[in-house]
Amino acid sequence: MNFSFHSPFVLPVKLDINKTTNHAKSQPLKGWTLAVKDLFDIDGMVTTAGNPDWAATHPIATQTSETVARLLDAGAEFVGKTITDELAYSLNGQNIHYPALINCLDKDRISGGSSSGTVVAVGRNLARIGLGTDTGGSIRVPASYNNLIGFRPTHGLISLKNVVPLAPSFDTPGWITRTIEDALEVAKCLIANQQTEDTPFNTPVALTDLIESAQHKVEIEQWLKTTFPVGVSKSHAINAEDVEKAANAFRVLQGREIWQTHGEWITNSQPTFADDIRQRFEWCETLTKDDELVAIEQQQALKNKVSALLTQDQYLLLPTTPGPAPRIDTSASEIAEYRKKLMQFTCIAGLTGCPQLHMPLFKQHNTAYGLSILGPKNSDLSLLRLGQKLMGTA
Repeated sequence: MNFSFHSPFVLPVKLDINKTTNHAKSQPLKGWTLAVKDLFDIDGMVTTAGNPDWAATHPIATQTSETVARLLDAGAEFVGKTITDELAYSLNGQNIHYPALINCLDKDRISGGSSSGTVVAVGRNLARIGLGTDTGGSIRVPASYNNLIGFRPTHGLISLKNVVPLAPSFDTPGWITRTIEDALEVAKCLIANQQTEDTPFNTPVALTDLIESAQHKVEIEQWLKTTFPVGVSKSHAINAEDVEKAANAFRVLQGREIWQTHGEWITNSQPTFADDIRQRFEWCETLTKDDELVAIEQQQALKNKVSALLTQDQYLLLPTTPGPAPRIDTSASEIAEYRKKLMQFTCIAGLTGCPQLHMPLFKQHNTAYGLSILGPKNSDLSLLRLGQKLMGTA
């Protein structure tokens, strides 16, 4: 394996844990290479969580994450741990402790985070499966920026045991692949109990306000006309004000949990963080119980609206991101403002716990952006099969 200066891997070596795994009789992923975000414990390795101070204050793992183990049992071959944004608290794919990761389409744009290394490993054909986590969009966003499939499953469906948390009420494993077929095969290994179930998705509901606010709204509208000749149901039930409130609620609820999860370690260890991440942690510390209660009310309001839309055979269509990846030279203040807008697109799945699939439908020159489908909880396999149909591969 060629590890360049911009390698997405934490260590420039191939660490072989495959021989220690008790392989299952059936190995549907036999020979598939697997890159793992450096939040997942692997027996005998330090989990750095993207920060040297975290690595220095935590012991070497003595158990392998259940989710990693399940993929290994299915035949996947581990090729290395990948760079993550510090403690996964970013969507940019920039970590001051490592060389910069390069967007797979354009060296002048960010790769997206926090599953940044995992995404770049798949995008550069260094791994067939990229295992990461998604709290506020860390699978879906970099998948969009790098023209890949990204899947965030139903919250709580897949084990996060022996994985460094960020905000447990929102954290979930997720995966990146180059094809929708590969994403479905991974899901079959990790969500075996859904294989006999099938949700009959027949009615797409487009979230019109979000589509209108996306830079690629023209491409989305054209795709909708081509894919659904008889038209789609267009809903304004979740409008611009709703998603702005929802994004703020997500930030507060996430922030409260982050400080409850990591506040003591941060206070005692005084780790070195990038300025933007340090500022976000400091903001987390200021959040109050009253802030949390207000945010919970806003979360419930969004849940009610989404539940009303996801009735019978309906599913939601929404842009994954506002547009293509920002340029690397974008100012810190502009990135901060962009992050707020980005959260309006990503917060729905986080606040509702619903599964979301990013489909890389649009690519222009050296930029990519796409569309997501979101279904009710525990419709993961059905949603991926629907993705196959919509992408014309089923």
